[in-house]
Amino acid sequence: MNKFVKISNKINSFKKQIQVDSDKSISIRCILLASQAIGKSRIYNLLDSEDVINALKSIKKLGVNYKKRKNYCEIYGYGLNSFNNKKDIEINAGNSGTLARLILGLLVDNKNKVKLLGDKSLSDRDFSRVTEPLKRFGATVNSNKKKLPVEITGSEFLHPINYEEKIGSAQCKSSVMLAALKTPGITKIKAKKSRDHTEILFKNLKIPIKISKKTYYDYIEIEGKKNYRGFNYTVPGDISSCSFFLVLTILSKKSSLIIKNVNINSSRLGIINILKKMNANIKIKNKINYKGELIGDIFVKSTNNLKAIKCPKKMNSSAIDEFLIIFLLAAKAKGISTFKDLGELNKKESPRLDIGVNFLQKIGIKVIRNRNNLKIFGNPDLNLKGKFTMKGFRKDHRVFMMTCIAALTIGGDWKIFDIDSINTSFPNFIKKINKIGAKIN
Repeated sequence: MNKFVKISNKINSFKKQIQVDSDKSISIRCILLASQAIGKSRIYNLLDSEDVINALKSIKKLGVNYKKRKNYCEIYGYGLNSFNNKKDIEINAGNSGTLARLILGLLVDNKNKVKLLGDKSLSDRDFSRVTEPLKRFGATVNSNKKKLPVEITGSEFLHPINYEEKIGSAQCKSSVMLAALKTPGITKIKAKKSRDHTEILFKNLKIPIKISKKTYYDYIEIEGKKNYRGFNYTVPGDISSCSFFLVLTILSKKSSLIIKNVNINSSRLGIINILKKMNANIKIKNKINYKGELIGDIFVKSTNNLKAIKCPKKMNSSAIDEFLIIFLLAAKAKGISTFKDLGELNKKESPRLDIGVNFLQKIGIKVIRNRNNLKIFGNPDLNLKGKFTMKGFRKDHRVFMMTCIAALTIGGDWKIFDIDSINTSFPNFIKKINKIGAKIN
C-alpha cells in the first residue's frame, strides 16, 4: 500500500537555521572514484540515502570493500584494476541515473559480464546516450531497446575516443570521463555546459586532465591509465535539496531562513540566479573554496513582489533538477513567465515537464505549452481551498517535495502519496520541514 502524507494547513511564519542533507551527485562520484584509488579513502558527511547505499553495494559486488563508521565511510581501493568480480554478476542502481550511467563508464575494462538493473522509473530512461560512446572505447554493450537492463563486458584493448556531448548532461559526460580514466591514451571531449563535479574531483585527485572553457562548450582532455592515491573528502549540502526550502521561505509570510554549508558551485547556481531574477530576497555569505568546490551559507527571506521571468535557455542545464519548484514560484509571480527547450525534463525520474504542467493546471494556473516551451500566467493572490490528491508520479522525489511545498504555501487540504520516494535523495526532508514549523502527518 502506498504511504502518503496529509497537509491541511499553511506553515506559520518562521525564523530558522538548518542544514540540508549532503550532495547526492558528489557522494556518488566520491564513492566511485574512491573505488579506483590506491589505498584508503575516507568520505565524511556521505549522504545516507537509497541511491548512495546502492552505490556502495555496487562497488562491494565488484570486489571493493568499505566500512561505514560513525562520521565517515572508508573505502579500500587497489587502483584502476580494483573491480574484480570473478564471475558474471548483476548490480542494481535502483532509482539512480547518476550511479547507473557513471558506473558503466568504469566497467569498460571489466573482464566479466555485468548486468545493470534499475527500478521501474530508471528502466524507462534512455541509456544509449552512454552505451554508444562506451562501445566506441571497445566495450561490448547490449541493452533492452536502449533501456535497462544493460549488459556490459569490458575489453583489455581499449582505445581513446573523440566525443561530443550535445545535450548538457553531466551524467553522460562523466560516464565518458570515467571510461577515459580506464583507457590508455588521451580521450578528447567537447561537452555542452553542465555540472562539473567530476572535473573538479579529477583535478583535486591530480588525474591528468586539461579543460578549456568556452561560452557554450567545455573542451576536456583526459590521459588515461594513471593511478591516483586514496583521499579524504567532506561532502557539502545539496543545493537541489536546498531549493525546496528556499521557495518555502520566499512564499511564506514574514519568514527567514539560513541554510548552512551548501554547495554553491557555479554550475549548480541556476536556481539561485533564477530566484534573483524573480526578485527573491536571497543572499550567499561566508563563501569558502573547498577542494575546488565553492561552499557557502544561503540567507533567504519572504518576498511579496515576485516578478515573472523570461528564463534564458543557458540556465536550463544548471537548474535542470529545480524546474518543478521554479514552476511553483512562477505560479505566484506577477506576470507571465516563459521557459524554452525543457524537453530534457521528461527524461528524468518521471516526465517532469508533463507533470509540472498538469500540476499547475490542477491548482488553477493558466499554462500555454508549445512542445517543450511554456508560458505560466502567475497569480500572486493564489490561495487554494478544497481537497487535492497527488499520486501517479512514478515515485519521483522532486514531485513529492514540490507538492509538499505547494500545500504549505498556497493552501488546500492535500493528500500526497509515495512518501518513501524521498529516501532516494533526501530522507530527512519531512523531519527538516517539520522542524521549521510545518505540520505534516
